[in-house]
Amino acid sequence: MDAAFSAEQDEIRRTLRELITKRSGPDEVKAAVRTPMGYDTALWSALAEQLGLPGLAVPEAYEGVGCTAAELALAAEELGRELAPSPLFSTAVLAAPLVLSLGTEEQKAAHLPRIASGALTAALAVPGAGLATALGLVGDNAGDWAGGGRAGGVQARLVDGGWRLYGEADQVLDGHSADVLVVAAHAGGFARSRTLLFLVWADAAELRRTRQTSLDETRAQARVELRDVQAELLGNEGADVLGALTAVGDVAATVVAAEALGAADRVLERTVEYVRQREQFGRAIGSFQAVKHRLADVYVQVQAARSAAYYAAWAAGAEAAGFGGDGAERVGGLALAQALESLRTAASEAVQLHGGIGFTWEHEAHLYFKRASSDELLFGPVHRLRGRGAERAGLFAGAEAAASVGEAATSVGEAATSVGEVAV
Repeated sequence: MDAAFSAEQDEIRRTLRELITKRSGPDEVKAAVRTPMGYDTALWSALAEQLGLPGLAVPEAYEGVGCTAAELALAAEELGRELAPSPLFSTAVLAAPLVLSLGTEEQKAAHLPRIASGALTAALAVPGAGLATALGLVGDNAGDWAGGGRAGGVQARLVDGGWRLYGEADQVLDGHSADVLVVAAHAGGFARSRTLLFLVWADAAELRRTRQTSLDETRAQARVELRDVQAELLGNEGADVLGALTAVGDVAATVVAAEALGAADRVLERTVEYVRQREQFGRAIGSFQAVKHRLADVYVQVQAARSAAYYAAWAAGAEAAGFGGDGAERVGGLALAQALESLRTAASEAVQLHGGIGFTWEHEAHLYFKRASSDELLFGPVHRLRGRGAERAGLFAGAEAAASVGEAATSVGEAATSVGEVAV
């Protein structure tokens, strides 16, 4: 693994940091999230048209930049530093890869160039509150989370040669503003039970979208209600939908880990700046040993998260490029667990060390605290992310084997005791 960034990657980071720092400070973020779209449309246009951010990981054949998840993660890290709200994650990280991997050639040619240019925004809608489950982050996604042939979830059925969807999905990231929804639905009843993906356009009849009040306003969520809505099947009925969702889940976890890393790094910087200026008993509070120790612990956690996030981004990029990585290198969930933990710690310490002002909801430290809590609710919790990583690594299988050996030994011991009792 080469840990050094290329000149192109350094340029992406530098250009983005300049733009985001100038146009997305705490006041601008708070103003943007209260608009109907939930983000600054002018800033999104600049990110798309000037920097080509939505098309970073879109192949050049579809008018994208042709980079990998590594570049997308670096961009997300810079956006995460200021918690800049945008439809980048829902469009370029969740929806576009599904269109690329599952869509027909006609669908890819029609939609990917528009996504790459920023003209088309998209969102992934999965039933209930199971985004982490559908993406395979906290367990196997082969269950009945899409509906399972029973009431609930989203059901798909063929009517006069066309597909119709019925059901609802909560926690749809940017679902209220997206131009097109990629909806996961259950089809086939019990006889041919399967999960399929469908494209539903924002102007579809009988589609209801409601923006939800969420803990983290910088990551907008919506409830999507489908009442016999006309939909277009993404790809064909034989597509490996669950495999595609799992692959997207690893990249999504990597990108969210990079976002959380950027946020943790920035909130630590702001806290260090504050304790250098704030005086108590005639000296800066940052000079007290207890404060130094607390911030040193945060720094160590942030650096650990940086190593994990960068390795996950490299592994995801290597797999996409066809070298150095395979299914065993999907470590996005573990990187996400480390990053979320570091962000939660950094944000909590920021609230504490800012003193009385840090406990007010209006202070910017709470933007980071809410992001840490919300991301863990959406993509975690941390212990389940790590549990899934252990399961993939085969650690649980070893534990089960050891437990079986222990049970066998206990049985032998009990048998020996019984024999001894009979002998007596």
